[in-house]
Amino acid sequence: MRKRFLFWIVALLLMVAPALVASGQTIPKLSFRERTLANGLHVISVLDKSSPTVAINVWYHVGSKDDPNQRSGFAHLFEHIMFKSTKNMKAEMMDRLTEDVGGQNNAFTADDVTVYWEVVPSHYLETLLWAEADRLAGLTVDEENFHSERAVVQEEYRQSVLAPPYGKFFYALQTKSFTTHPYKRPTIGSIEDLDAATIENVRKFHETYYRPDNATLVVVGDFDPRQLDAWVDKYFGSIPKPNLPLPRVQATEPPRAGEKRFTEYGGNVPLPGVGITYLVPSEKSEDAPALTMLDVLLSQGRSSRLYQSLVYQQQVAQSANANADLKEDVGLFELTAIVAAGKKPEDVETALRAEVKKLQDAPVSAGELEKAKNQVITFELRQRETNNGKAQSLGDAAVLLGDANRANTELARLQAVTAADVQRVAKKYLTDENRYILYYLPETLKPASGSSQAPALKLLNQVKGGAVR
Repeated sequence: MRKRFLFWIVALLLMVAPALVASGQTIPKLSFRERTLANGLHVISVLDKSSPTVAINVWYHVGSKDDPNQRSGFAHLFEHIMFKSTKNMKAEMMDRLTEDVGGQNNAFTADDVTVYWEVVPSHYLETLLWAEADRLAGLTVDEENFHSERAVVQEEYRQSVLAPPYGKFFYALQTKSFTTHPYKRPTIGSIEDLDAATIENVRKFHETYYRPDNATLVVVGDFDPRQLDAWVDKYFGSIPKPNLPLPRVQATEPPRAGEKRFTEYGGNVPLPGVGITYLVPSEKSEDAPALTMLDVLLSQGRSSRLYQSLVYQQQVAQSANANADLKEDVGLFELTAIVAAGKKPEDVETALRAEVKKLQDAPVSAGELEKAKNQVITFELRQRETNNGKAQSLGDAAVLLGDANRANTELARLQAVTAADVQRVAKKYLTDENRYILYYLPETLKPASGSSQAPALKLLNQVKGGAVR
């Protein structure tokens, strides 16, 4: 019965969301409360009694961009260590407190934030607030936890970067796209940097960033507001604000002064990859909604421009994608594709650039733009059907956009994007001077030492009978 009910909720959203976009109706807002404790902890709450559950998020304003120099992977490492032992809890106890009562928990690390979340029956809210406060104030940062979780993170690097055919492709795409800003260090980190770390490095990172004045607590669901305030005060209010500066990244990425090209090689690459990146502004920018729509128009679904042109019609690519990666400080607009068998990277690059030029030369049709809006708004509405989805939207707005109410206004900004806006940002940011290009080729095509043969020419010479040998 419950599954059938959820099915009809999703079906209703798929029908209602496009109508909301097309008619310009107001999307229901999240009614939230905010307060800040004396120690600096920011608290956001939303009362929703539609189900007897509650979602708890703790957003720490620290991500991989804050990793110490030559110590990439520290923020990711702490995502793991936070699930180990504390002053009052054994290792992995967060799983027992959530999964054993029918709930769930997880965490994620990004360039700008590290987020921990739980969803549990509402009568376990106090227990989880106690647990989150305990691992904020009483985490055990010792040699045993450090070494065990460092090994786990390094294994994740092997699995996500070294093992997949295109793991190093997307890793290199980020490292090559930034020259100055620490965004050039991927969140996963590196084995070498983690090997060089010491327990003293780890403890200093923890003391610097894991503190109440660098955290935002978001609670959404079925609770008594007065009781929530009392529990937050009881468990979090006594955690002292450290007498330490809270550093923020000051580096800025300089504007690009012309096209640059890079070639990387992988040992397990069946077909070449092509990546093109452009520097774009942060997610706070007034151009962010139009860049998001540009992303969706290019690559969302099989009716998107990149799929229709590169994969279906020209058949030069096995897959093609766009991504408006809008971070807190500066963003990237990425175009990536895996070359089809028998085709050349140059074919794919030419096709990608041709699709960009089409967007610059002529506005998209009203129907195409409406479809893109339907896709974006429907996704957002589906997310907000859950307590955790609401909490994530509020946390992102409060921490990365600087205003929790942006969770309510961002959808209206997306609805307001026009075809002229999309064309304008394509002309403004997807320029020749702002373009970096990466070819990712099989290791067998790497020129021998002293060889002057260009990789692309060598690749062309090896394309025979519809396959790359």
